[in-house]
Amino acid sequence: MSSDSGQLAHHFENLEQQTSAAQLGMWAFLATEILFFGGVFTGYAVYRNWKPEYEAGFNAGSREQLVIVGGINTAILLTSSLTMALAVHAATAGRRSALIRNLGLTILLGAAFLGVKVFEYHRDYVEGMVPGVWFHPSTKTLQEWSKEKVNPRQVELYFVFYFVLTGLHALHMVIGMGVLGVQIVLARRGWFPPEYPTPIELSGLYWHFVDIVWIFLFPLLYLLHH
Repeated sequence: MSSDSGQLAHHFENLEQQTSAAQLGMWAFLATEILFFGGVFTGYAVYRNWKPEYEAGFNAGSREQLVIVGGINTAILLTSSLTMALAVHAATAGRRSALIRNLGLTILLGAAFLGVKVFEYHRDYVEGMVPGVWFHPSTKTLQEWSKEKVNPRQVELYFVFYFVLTGLHALHMVIGMGVLGVQIVLARRGWFPPEYPTPIELSGLYWHFVDIVWIFLFPLLYLLHH
């Protein structure tokens, strides 16, 4: 397929100009995403460090998490970053079958990550750790928190941030998987010649950003306690 026949939009002079505009747009979008997640991170930091009793509540909530499960999900996402990078490399090299294969693997790894999160969410529900009317920790847990002088309402606040942050992250992953799924269909039709792998590269930037967000979430939600 000619690079100009199907890839060059009418309002650009050439593919180089189109690529520069697309890259600028993606980086601007990622900047807004950083601001979006940064606001929630800031709220988490403010509440956690507001008073000693709030820190105690957040520590208690963090101790309720299964670190090994969070570590498994971290490994899954790091592996998905590798397969995404391999997909970008395949696109630039014009290797269509490798591109499709690695995009598919990235989607499968993303699905595996979400499957683990569903397991965690179900466990939180069973343990009574879901904020709101579903927040009903066991008597044993409440007794342990009482010994540690932990207020259950502040543990519940930790879980508010936990579900908001991990839920937003999961939503971004679902969107990314949808985009990659569309690109698999388009790649089968030869839409990504080696002269213009930009759409795959930009999808890779988005996917890596989502992975980086998790790299911050894992220690913040699972490891930051004493």
